[in-house]
Amino acid sequence: QVQLVESGGGLVQPGGSLRLSCSASGRTFRSDIKGWFRQAPGKEREFVAAISWSGNTDYVNSVKDRFTISRDNTKDMMYLRMNSLKPEDTADYYCAQGTKSFLTRNPHEYNYWGQGTQVTVDS
Repeated sequence: QVQLVESGGGLVQPGGSLRLSCSASGRTFRSDIKGWFRQAPGKEREFVAAISWSGNTDYVNSVKDRFTISRDNTKDMMYLRMNSLKPEDTADYYCAQGTKSFLTRNPHEYNYWGQGTQVTVDS
């Protein structure tokens, strides 16, 4: 089993920045794919970004050039740096981990999920 815990959410003004962190513990493997998803009130969970063990990344178009996903394999940590935040970025953000070694946006390819951290972008 793998346990994932997110942190770093909060309230930020439009144009501001936040950095989310996700710590993993348990039976983890460096080859596991890691990703971030988000769910806004009344909407379905959507893919945000993913990163492979070697550092290849994928982003949904709406966050490209504003968000940066990274991971530290030595610490079993993953991060999401979010810049130029917009009100439409408001959501609960979830980190996820899967046993696949390739990038994927499909939530069903991820086996483990955190409890989520809330991000609110509001003036």
